[in-house]
Amino acid sequence: MKLFLKEHLLLIIIQIIQFSAVMGIYWLDGYRHTGPALYSIMLGLFLLSGYLGYQYYSRRQYYRRLQEPLLSLDDSIQRLDQAPVAEALEQLLRQQYRYYQQQLATIQQQQQQHLTFMNQWVHQMKTPLSVIELTVQDIDEPEFASIREELERMSSGLNTILYMARLRTFEQDFHIRMISLSEVIREVVQEHKRLFIRNQVYPDVQIKDGDLWTESDQKWLFFMLSQLVINAVKYSAHTHHKVMISSYIRHQQVVIEVKDQGVGIPASDIKRVFEPFFTGENGRRFRESTGMGLYLTREAAQRLDHQLELESKVDTGTTVRIIFPSYQRKH
Repeated sequence: MKLFLKEHLLLIIIQIIQFSAVMGIYWLDGYRHTGPALYSIMLGLFLLSGYLGYQYYSRRQYYRRLQEPLLSLDDSIQRLDQAPVAEALEQLLRQQYRYYQQQLATIQQQQQQHLTFMNQWVHQMKTPLSVIELTVQDIDEPEFASIREELERMSSGLNTILYMARLRTFEQDFHIRMISLSEVIREVVQEHKRLFIRNQVYPDVQIKDGDLWTESDQKWLFFMLSQLVINAVKYSAHTHHKVMISSYIRHQQVVIEVKDQGVGIPASDIKRVFEPFFTGENGRRFRESTGMGLYLTREAAQRLDHQLELESKVDTGTTVRIIFPSYQRKH
């Protein structure tokens, strides 16, 4: 109704001005019979009301549709009514809908091609990296240690690209089952043992409440915990401090906690650390930061129905927790 009144407001105002002008002319001409004058005004208002009532009744579906929000793209091509303006608008919306569908199909095809290319490229790059790693792993010369370090960085970057590509098709790339948290923690520590040694940081694993099991995807959980450990080591490098990795029960929920004693995160950056490509103040100090690790961790956690908590204080350290809604004990 509001849209209808707004559209016809000018017509109503013009009609009122017209009635007033006609009565003013008669009054200035000496006509003083108010009865017929009022009757003519009422007749004009009746005809105006009838016209407006017919317009609203015949186009009520059209006005209602313009005021209702769209819940889906298909809602934009619903039948309006048989009024000429409504039919013209409906035709325009259908043409626009077909155009958007074509554009969307083209973009989706391009994205799928890009995703396929990235996946193939990452897998192709992993093969020569593995060959190089096997070649240099048993050579103790200092220059080969540097090569191994660069290989680990390249492998970590390729994994980040691969998981970012997988995130787009997450629903097709995860398998929920019962997972031992202590086993995942040990696997992550074993995977990154060279990173700990090279950065002179030491892992401190604490399984506080026994062997806890929870529902998750092992591959994605391994990736999430790896990202937290890599960040903890990177921002604690050469401090000879410990990175504490623990699992425990809190408020009837099971928690994996990664705690470091590194540089910490400035308070101004904490709210943005989960945004993609955000590196913040620490990212400018540590050039290797991509700003994608915590973003991918948060996205995976949300899709797996896990929660993330982050606490940090400058020059004191950072604590990140992955919280699972349910758990089981196995002995």
